[in-house]
Amino acid sequence: MRARSVVVVLYDGVQSLDVTGPVEVFAGAGAATRQPGAAYRVTTASPGGRPVRSGSGLRLLPDADLAEIGPVHTLLVPGGEPFEDPEGVLVERIRELAGRAERVVSVCTGAFLLAEAGLLSGRRATTHWAYCEELARRFPDVTVDPDPIHVRDGHVATSAGVTAGIDLALALVEEDFGRDTALLIARHLVVFLRRPGNQAQFSTQLAAQVAARQPLREVQRWIAEHPEADLSVEALAHRSALSPRHFARAFAAEVGVPPGRYVDGVRLEAARRLLEDTDDGIEEIARSCGYGTPEAMRRAFVRSLAAPPAEYRRRFRSAPAGGH
Repeated sequence: MRARSVVVVLYDGVQSLDVTGPVEVFAGAGAATRQPGAAYRVTTASPGGRPVRSGSGLRLLPDADLAEIGPVHTLLVPGGEPFEDPEGVLVERIRELAGRAERVVSVCTGAFLLAEAGLLSGRRATTHWAYCEELARRFPDVTVDPDPIHVRDGHVATSAGVTAGIDLALALVEEDFGRDTALLIARHLVVFLRRPGNQAQFSTQLAAQVAARQPLREVQRWIAEHPEADLSVEALAHRSALSPRHFARAFAAEVGVPPGRYVDGVRLEAARRLLEDTDDGIEEIARSCGYGTPEAMRRAFVRSLAAPPAEYRRRFRSAPAGGH
């Protein structure tokens, strides 16, 4: 079996996890297929082959000069800051390599470099939720979808922030070598195989998670510890000693989302953890997470994760324990 070539673009300010996350997935394919070196041949490359410093200060030594790279199977452009190329050299190299690549992939703000190179024109794409509006503003010919963790449009794939690059890399491994291989890699890395590409990015809820006022923080703690309880606006307002109307306004202002949406997110996360980590039945999980009925939980999972609870559990737990 001939190894598929993967070229990872490096540049000053690159996000190191955007690089190492997908690289670990591709490297793991050799062990999973029991053919080390025969699954993917990963090469890191920078303009001029020069060492680069990541956004966190980590120094990265590339394998090659981008100008010397020939045809490539998968071109991967990680995110970083600044996510633009004032001199145009990096973008030009990406454009040239993309013309000789079977697949072009970006992680996080790497989508900006693809867009700058004209590779997203007329395509649907995503990036980190915090930068979706800017991507849409700067490149109006790109259809930016802020919700999915990764998007595939033809031979070009884009993903959300950091860990979403791992999800996308696992999806590519599954495409190349099958589900079992990708599952073994995911289990080895202790990640979920595989979050559906159209699963929502949860970061919007997490970004403004902690309220400023103590009574509202206590309500948040109560919600997290008692997802099965009555979490209506009226009940939560009573706990915070506020009127329902005042509570709803204050909660939305300080947390960033309305109380009902926050509760929905907490219950979904609680149910996900139980499906991943326990053998509890779906009816029991639905009851303990406040859904009331399995059907109510199923609707919530399909709406947010595009997969019913049983399928979600199967995707996470279908590999044999200890498989590498």
